[in-house]
Amino acid sequence: MPRVALLGAGPIGASIAHRLAERSPARDILLIDDNAGVAQGKALDIMQAGPIDGSSARLTGGSDPLAAAGADVIVLADDSVKGAWDGEAGLQLIAQLMRAGTNAPLVFAAPSQVPLMEAAARELHVPGDRVIGTAASAMEPIVASLVNIELGRTGTMVSVTGRPPSLTVAWSAATIGGELVTDLVPAHRLLAIAQSIARIWPPGPQAIAAPTARVIEALLSGSRRSLSALTVLDGELGVRGRAGLLPLELGGGRVLQRHVPAQSPQERTETITALLRS
Repeated sequence: MPRVALLGAGPIGASIAHRLAERSPARDILLIDDNAGVAQGKALDIMQAGPIDGSSARLTGGSDPLAAAGADVIVLADDSVKGAWDGEAGLQLIAQLMRAGTNAPLVFAAPSQVPLMEAAARELHVPGDRVIGTAASAMEPIVASLVNIELGRTGTMVSVTGRPPSLTVAWSAATIGGELVTDLVPAHRLLAIAQSIARIWPPGPQAIAAPTARVIEALLSGSRRSLSALTVLDGELGVRGRAGLLPLELGGGRVLQRHVPAQSPQERTETITALLRS
């Protein structure tokens, strides 16, 4: 039975746990927090809602981060006391898990964890195909929703790339119902939507939870389509060692392939500039 460990029972961690209980193939979900009572209480709340949500997942809570070492996927989220696992504390936690023998993929769910992803690969030599970030995954559906509202339609397909908070929308290839979005929405309105990304970032816990659950599901069971997520680049777009938002093929507990979406030359330049920006 696949097991997912969530490090942090704060708003992000708890939201992800709820989403996982609703839809994930993981039937065993462990919430770990400095405050064990908070983790246990939230796990119990989600389990009690299970019959209503149609979930049969088993959730438990605790305070020992090393209990995550045996999980199939480890999610670094936000502690209810200390906030997001990032910086030196986050790096030390990952080092402890590696010494405990974990080979699980690490999913970084908090918006502030982009530098931690890069440090884990650079300093701890965590394989890049086991490092995935999901906070930025929320931006693509947000942008698609804004276009849907603009047109009064549904079904916008659009790629968002870059390194948060600097993100680029690939308007040149965006479509809705088989039509190019650029043929339907005036350029000044597309510019306004793109500029709104800076105000929308960082996304909230619920916005992060949905794409994070999809990424975890794909890591455990594979996916028939690519999912937008942060990955540590390995030569894509001429960049190495930096975290970038790209469409990813996931399965078998790792990144199987990174895809560079169709972009105009200007969009490609903006993406590369964002990836290299300190």
